[in-house]
Amino acid sequence: MEAKAYLKYLRIAPRKVQISCDLIRGKDVSAAAAILMNSPKAASEPLLKLLRSAMANAENNHQMNPEKLYVAQVFACPGPILKRVMPRAQGRAFRINKRTSHVTMVLGEKE
Repeated sequence: MEAKAYLKYLRIAPRKVQISCDLIRGKDVSAAAAILMNSPKAASEPLLKLLRSAMANAENNHQMNPEKLYVAQVFACPGPILKRVMPRAQGRAFRINKRTSHVTMVLGEKE
């Protein structure tokens, strides 16, 4: 049995979110929460909220034991890119890509 939670349209680039995802993959939920609370990365706060949502889904929707939960999968996929323009010298304009992420977290239960 597994419980899932999704975070869509997170306004952080996927390659930055993936660093925090790599830290918690395969860990117990209590250890993963501790890692995210003490991490200075900007993505750690939304990931902590997503972890708590997945834990609530596991406990309330799937009747899983919260002490046996671990992070089975967590990954970030690119979302839509917000394209902006930055004025530059001599009337030119450079494009600024503001990237978004879709994060998926799957919690499993240890036997």
